[in-house]
Amino acid sequence: MGEFADKVVIITGSARGIGKEIAAAFAAEGAKVVISDVNAESCAATAQEFGAQAIAMPANVTVKAEVENLVEQTKAKFGSVDILVNNAGVTRDGLFVRMKEEDWDLVLNINLKGTFLMSQAAAPVMMKQRSGKIVNIASVSGLFGNFGQANYASSKGGIVALTKVMARELAPRNVNVNAVAPGFIVTAMTDKLTDDIKENINKQIPFGRMGQVKDIANAVLFLASEKAAYITGQTIAVCGGLTMQS
Repeated sequence: MGEFADKVVIITGSARGIGKEIAAAFAAEGAKVVISDVNAESCAATAQEFGAQAIAMPANVTVKAEVENLVEQTKAKFGSVDILVNNAGVTRDGLFVRMKEEDWDLVLNINLKGTFLMSQAAAPVMMKQRSGKIVNIASVSGLFGNFGQANYASSKGGIVALTKVMARELAPRNVNVNAVAPGFIVTAMTDKLTDDIKENINKQIPFGRMGQVKDIANAVLFLASEKAAYITGQTIAVCGGLTMQS
C-alpha cells in the first residue's frame, strides 16, 4: 500500500500531459484517482490505463453545473474528496496589443475561473471532513510575466493570489491550499520547438536544462502529503532556478 492508499483524488485536465503524469503518480501510491478532462473519450482511455483504481468523469471546468456534478459524483462513489489538483489549462499566446478578446476570455475562464469553480465545489466537502489538500497548477509566467502571454500570465498570477486567499479561509478547517509553478517542462509542446529556441531557453535556466513532467508530479505529491501538513498558501516554483533570474 502506498502513501495515498484509499485517498480520493480529483485531477482536472488529467487525460494527457502533466495532468496524466500527476494521476499516474497518485495511482502508483494507491490513491483512487478521478480522471477529469473536457474530452470524454480521452478521459476514458486514460482511466483505463490505470485499472480499477481510476475512473473517468469528464467535465468542463468553466461550467459550474458540470463542476458541481463532478464533485458530487466523486463523493457519491468514493465517500470523500481528499485531494483536488487544479491542473486544467490552455494557452493562446500573442502580443497583448493585438490579443483577441476571445483569446483573453478563453484562457482566463479555463485557467483561473476553472480553478475557482472546482475549489469552490470541493471545499465544502473538505471543510466538513476537516481535512483536505488543494494543489493549484500555476506557472513561472504568473510570477515574472512572459513575453506574448498577457492572458496566460494574468491567469496564472491570479491563481497564485487565489491560492493565498483560499489558504487563509480554509486553514481553520484543516484544509491546505498550495500551488506549483512549473517552469519550462519537456512536453509534446516543447518537442516542437527548434533546437535554437531550446538552446536559448536552456541558457536561461541555472540547471541548463528543462524539467520533466515527473518533477511537477513529485512536487504535487509532496504538497498533498502529510509531510506538507504545516505548509499552506505557498507557491513552489519547479523551474530549475529560472525564477532567480527575475
